[in-house]
Amino acid sequence: MLNKNNIKGSLILLLTAMVWGASFVSQSAGTDILGPNSFNGIRMLIGSLVLLPVSLIVSKKKTEKPKVGSKRELFIAGTVCGIILCAASTIQTWGIQYTTAGKSGFITAMYIIFVPIISIVIGKKVSAKTILCAVIALMGMYLLSIKGGDGGINLGDLLTLVCAVFFSVHIILVDKYALDINPIHFSCVQFFVCGIINVILMLIFEHPTLGMVMDCAVPLLYSGACSCGIAYTLQPVGQRYADPSTASIVMSLESVFAMLFGAIILPNNVPSAVEIVGCVIMFAAIILSQLPDNALKLSFNKNGEKL
Repeated sequence: MLNKNNIKGSLILLLTAMVWGASFVSQSAGTDILGPNSFNGIRMLIGSLVLLPVSLIVSKKKTEKPKVGSKRELFIAGTVCGIILCAASTIQTWGIQYTTAGKSGFITAMYIIFVPIISIVIGKKVSAKTILCAVIALMGMYLLSIKGGDGGINLGDLLTLVCAVFFSVHIILVDKYALDINPIHFSCVQFFVCGIINVILMLIFEHPTLGMVMDCAVPLLYSGACSCGIAYTLQPVGQRYADPSTASIVMSLESVFAMLFGAIILPNNVPSAVEIVGCVIMFAAIILSQLPDNALKLSFNKNGEKL
């Protein structure tokens, strides 16, 4: 029997993935005009401003007594995660200057593989299936990055891979610190922190002009208002209805939409046959990583010992 709530949540998260996927295109276009810190600083502050009135409305409608220390926890979680998000988004924006929007989307989606792998370092178990998925994903990333056999893994691909690791750390930190915090309040704080750090770096290193900002208005507004403000609000709403495995799979489709929008909107971004094969392999690894462990029940600890 179909689970209507799960379908409802999946559709909301599908819309979220579409918005995020298109954001890779806006980032690619925006970094042709502005530096990484300028673009990220302005778009993150736009996202925070978009969420601010929503956050105030939610606060007014909240009837239960707030938890002791909840505001302190909110600002600690928002600040720590905002710093990590700043590192992840900045490295991602650096990388997208040297690779395509589609490839950036797929390599970034490897956070689904890295999250359980990083968990080994902090003492958690990891299944043999996860190790297999990591190997498959790396094979796919290689095919995705060789540009039909005449190129090689470029600087943008490597930077985006590092960005995926930072996003993985961000996901783990959110899981640790922000499970009981209102997601809209949390996102508002972390975007503000991330934006302020980027603006400071922008003033030190990049010095954009008002004309440059105006020329980049459309990518900035889309990435700020839609990707940060709207999509990050839709995400917790969708996850209220969809089960975690389904939610992870649907949200990872941002990589598919990144390549589709990149091929449609941006010139010279049509993927080669080898790149498409690499995408399929990486997507297969992402899907496999979310399946039950019935087929591969072996697990290992951080020392490589069988459990």
